Amino acid sequence: QVRVVESGGGLVQAGGSLRLSCVASGSIFRITVMGWYRQAPGKQRELVSLISSSGLTNYADSVKGRFTISRDNAKNTVYLQMNSLKPEDTGVYYCNVGVTTGGYWGQGTQVTVSS
Repeated sequence: QVRVVESGGGLVQAGGSLRLSCVASGSIFRITVMGWYRQAPGKQRELVSLISSSGLTNYADSVKGRFTISRDNAKNTVYLQMNSLKPEDTGVYYCNVGVTTGGYWGQGTQVTVSS
């Protein structure tokens, strides 16, 4: 069993910054891709950013140049640094951790950006 826990969400004004963290624990042999997704009220969950085990990254067009994903393999942790936040970044941010047997989701952390 793999446990995934996100933290770091909160309320911030437009233009501000937040740093999300996600830690995976449990029966982990090898973590492959780690990623962040978000879901705004009334909308489908969407990909924000992914990072491979070797550090290759990709981003949704809407966050390019503002968000940075990184990971610490020794700590089974992935981060999402979010700068220049906009009200449309509001939503629940979920972490997904890929292992050899499948992917695991966290419970999500709320990010609210006020205008």
